[in-house]
Amino acid sequence: MDKPVGFLESELERAMAARALAPGDGNVVPMSATLRSQATLRERERRFRELLDALPAAVYTTDAEGRITYYNDTAAELWGHRPTLGFSEWCGSWKLFWPDGTPLPHDECPMAIALKEDRAVRGLEAACERPDGTRVPFIPYPTPLHDESGRLVGAVNMLVDITERKRAEEQQALLVRELHHRVRNTLATVQAIMGSTARSADTIEEFKTALIGRISALAKTHRLLTEEIAAVAFGDLLHNELDAFDDGSDGRITLNGPEVYLSSNLAVSLGMAVHELTTNAAKYGSLSVVGGKVDVTWSTTIEATRRTLDFDWVESSGPAVTPPKRQGFGSRLLEFVLPGQIQATASIDYQRDGVQMHCSVPMPLEAQS
Repeated sequence: MDKPVGFLESELERAMAARALAPGDGNVVPMSATLRSQATLRERERRFRELLDALPAAVYTTDAEGRITYYNDTAAELWGHRPTLGFSEWCGSWKLFWPDGTPLPHDECPMAIALKEDRAVRGLEAACERPDGTRVPFIPYPTPLHDESGRLVGAVNMLVDITERKRAEEQQALLVRELHHRVRNTLATVQAIMGSTARSADTIEEFKTALIGRISALAKTHRLLTEEIAAVAFGDLLHNELDAFDDGSDGRITLNGPEVYLSSNLAVSLGMAVHELTTNAAKYGSLSVVGGKVDVTWSTTIEATRRTLDFDWVESSGPAVTPPKRQGFGSRLLEFVLPGQIQATASIDYQRDGVQMHCSVPMPLEAQS
């Protein structure tokens, strides 16, 4: 980069030269002293420029008319090019925009305001568009500079890149929207649970016990979602409900399948389904007697643009099973709620040796297992 012409250096050199040549009272400064002063001034400016070049912040200066007289490498990196010193005006950005995307003319930018109105400008944001089309949001700090007599001689500006801050703000906004979405879904689920539990319960005590159990299952699933941030392993949902019934005897609880991660909406719905299956097995099925067993197997298949989670719940060695005379919450959840919420299909077979259930759940193809 060519050596820039500093406006302070030029002003002081002219003043010192005039003083050295001034006629009159015999107080003429010797030329050697003038040259030494000029050399000292140049050395100070060189050190100052080295300091600015080393700063991680973008810094540039202009003269009083707004022509750029200096910029450091960080400013050139932010702008994406190197503007011509003494010719480019107001700001070295290829193009400027306000935060809302509205074009910002260079002669109306914060640096132009600072020079035209002779005041420091604070509290504004803008975005620089580079020649390659990428944009960098920044906060400018233009400040006018004056000579000893108070005359405006230029301005200095520091541009603070706030790309990371903007990215963090966008991520925070996304998380807040996700939180609102989950809260709305959770409240809707709780409302549905209360209604269905009330319709299937015969006594207040039965309603209370069933409701507490179902809300507790919902809370466990949401705790897993919080710990895992965005996804829950299907195996963790099963362990969450069934580990309490694993008494250490051989084969009482068998879980077999690959690692499959579920999104929040799938995890909540399947977590409730697993809870209902476990509760039914503990009250009436294989987990209600010594020696009863539960085997759960699952797998995933991919066909064209569709990915499916298939799992089978098989109870055995329990009391004799007969189809229920009325449909309870668990049956409605599997046969009606799951298809409506997550487009899953489920079938229940009341074998005499134990309940068997098969469920197929469509999943996003890009999900990883």
